Amino acid sequence: MSTLYERLDALGDRLSTPWPFIWKGAWNRRNLLGGNLFLIQILVFGLFGIAFPYFASNQFVAANGVTVWDPETAFDRAIPVIPWMVVPYMALYLYYPVTLLCTPKDDRSRLELIAGVQMLCVATLACTAIFLLLPAEVDMRDQIPVEVLEGDGLYSSLFSQMHAMDEPWNAWPSLHIAHSYFLTRAISRWVKIRSPESNIGKIFVTLVWIEFILLSISITTTKQHYIWDLFTGLAVGFFGWWVAVRALDRIRDFPDEKLDIYPVKQSS
Repeated sequence: MSTLYERLDALGDRLSTPWPFIWKGAWNRRNLLGGNLFLIQILVFGLFGIAFPYFASNQFVAANGVTVWDPETAFDRAIPVIPWMVVPYMALYLYYPVTLLCTPKDDRSRLELIAGVQMLCVATLACTAIFLLLPAEVDMRDQIPVEVLEGDGLYSSLFSQMHAMDEPWNAWPSLHIAHSYFLTRAISRWVKIRSPESNIGKIFVTLVWIEFILLSISITTTKQHYIWDLFTGLAVGFFGWWVAVRALDRIRDFPDEKLDIYPVKQSS
């Protein structure tokens, strides 16, 4: 009988192999538009394989309105609302394009990018199953001051956008945390590969990690999540990266002749 470690190693191996029914066409067109068409196709996959499951499940459980298990504690209520923290919270959505821009435009890095987005898809679908089976409403928006919710400043505008996009469900694990941790690690990896000695690169990576820390705090200070959501989101992020990095390291060790995974057949 295979051990858990062996099964996880096998999962890393599968992630290092692109899913052919999705990536074959994208791979054969990977150099078009200076390599940018490939990045657009990665983004489209993310919209369907990651964003859609999250938002669809969010709307479904909100319409259903049933909480199976409530993770709220007294500590969650004791955390103050900090309006400006909505800025790092909403900055999550910058992680996705920034990650694509940081990825080197070579075949080895493109394969790593595919492995990474496949892992994010698997993690998102696993969390979506929890959202559907064990839904929990984040019932703390009443703590946000009325002047913040109904004002006309930047923070009020961002709170309005946040609430319009995201119903107060899909509490745990927090995908905000899982995704931001995973993408922070990916950005750090690819910036180091592109510019290992660059001081600008090191400063940029430091800023990305600061944003991750602020974002981690912000999910509670904007009353979007409970403390439990934070820790379970971190667990998903840590585990997802631990599995994914095995695939990324395997790809980094591929011989050059193995990189062209879908060679175009020459007509005779």
